[in-house]
Amino acid sequence: MLFFSATCQPLDGLTLPSQPFLFGLLIQKLEVPWAKVFPIRLLLRLGAEYNVYPTPLISVRFRESVFRETGHTIMNLLADLRNYQYSLSVVEGLRIHMEMGHIYIDIPKSSYSDMQRVVNVSNEHVISIGAHFSTEADSHLVCFQNEEGNYQTQASSMPGKTRTVTGASFVVFNGALKASSGFIAKSSIVEDGLMVQIPPETMESLRTALREQTDFHIPCGRNDGGEVRENVTVRWVDWSSPVNRGKTSGVDGRPLDGVRSVRVLQDTDFESDGRTIRCTEVFYQLKTLDRSLESVLSSCSGFQKEIALAACSALTPHLAVLASAGINSLSLRISTQADMVEYQAGCGGRLLPQRYMNELDGALIPVIHGGSASVPQTAMDMEFTFYITHSI
Repeated sequence: MLFFSATCQPLDGLTLPSQPFLFGLLIQKLEVPWAKVFPIRLLLRLGAEYNVYPTPLISVRFRESVFRETGHTIMNLLADLRNYQYSLSVVEGLRIHMEMGHIYIDIPKSSYSDMQRVVNVSNEHVISIGAHFSTEADSHLVCFQNEEGNYQTQASSMPGKTRTVTGASFVVFNGALKASSGFIAKSSIVEDGLMVQIPPETMESLRTALREQTDFHIPCGRNDGGEVRENVTVRWVDWSSPVNRGKTSGVDGRPLDGVRSVRVLQDTDFESDGRTIRCTEVFYQLKTLDRSLESVLSSCSGFQKEIALAACSALTPHLAVLASAGINSLSLRISTQADMVEYQAGCGGRLLPQRYMNELDGALIPVIHGGSASVPQTAMDMEFTFYITHSI
């Protein structure tokens, strides 16, 4: 099953839970490689199959697979479709817009560190980047596989909209274009993405622009002084993709829209009475502008881990009682300042009963005042999310 968030599909007539929630589509065995390494390709292809833009919200049982054996695809060069050891790097919020005579690759300034990771791991001649679905585009490239297993390109459009801006799912910059080719640069559609071929010196200038967060313009056409056929522009934009849309704090119901979070992989199990508790996510809300989230994360990872483990340990003896009271998820908010640390815990927007707070006091205070990891000095709220599940 492939899970995703709805974008511009109509939700009228559907019985929906409170936000946040995901939709899930049943997928076929031959579609699994795409679900694992490049899910946007599969979602858009399913949308084209059932005339829903960008993708259907309801599964069709006993349907045929929309893809066959992988065969020859550009993705064989960009991702591991057999063992899933690596995949195409996707930059958060990056969008590709194709208009008449212009292609815009918009990179959010907030995703600068993501972009640097892509640049640093790319080889000398190729930079490949996965894009996000753009709600500002009125159509999108879709990759089809025909009966012979070959890949073809079509476009799926938003119903009732004139097609003026078409989205793409990835871009590959190939810096091996020779002067003898007769082109200063070439752009072309490949499957559901874009290939931009440029000379080595242009590739080096592009790398510099990506590192220095400056816009970069690539005119495409022949080098005989004729008319430029197309312009490719890499732009750094203030727009950033919405994060944690619809999420609220379990402590007091405070909206967490736009608050950055990190996933937690807990390597210690806490189990009691057939139930397990684990921390799954931590939200970081900085109260100062002089520090970036990346610098904060690097300095407080030890503190984050100790707090999560201490809270799990304190609540483990009470898992059965909490679950019987309908408490299957809860939040712990740690508020730090230069000379003060305080915390609150709650579920469903209401504080936990005092007896559980007493248990948390006994576990958290030693970590705050004498743990091996120092308390962050940055003014911020760290909100830990815990889930109680049945052990299998």
